[in-house]
Order: sequence, then structure tokens, then C-alpha cells
Amino acid sequence: MSRIITVSELSHKSLAELHALYRQVQLALAQAQPGTEAHRHAVASLDSVSRMIRLRQQAPAPRF
Repeated sequence: MSRIITVSELSHKSLAELHALYRQVQLALAQAQPGTEAHRHAVASLDSVSRMIRLRQQAPAPRF
């Protein structure tokens, strides 16, 4: 990965989009060599996406 995905970038994404992005970042992490910048970015991005998924799953459903 060339950059870190931040929580603020993820705030507008749906849960389905977050899960898809999580998978993409997992693949990038698997391809990155440990100790490289790409590896560190993927780890940080995966943490951000995971955190946002947890927040979305804990949020109460909207009431209409």
C-alpha cells in the first residue's frame, strides 16, 4: 500500500463497502514484505478499517 487509510476517510462508507475494503487491505498486507513501508501502511489501514467496522456494527439501527 502506498498510503494509510484513515478513519475519517471511512466515515462515509457503508458496512458492505468497509468489508470489501477490509478484504482488499488484507490482500495487500499478504503481498507486502514485512518491515517495509507498504507493510506498515497495510497494517495501519487494516486497523482503521477494523475499527470503523466495529463502530458500525455497534451503532444502533436508525429508527423511522
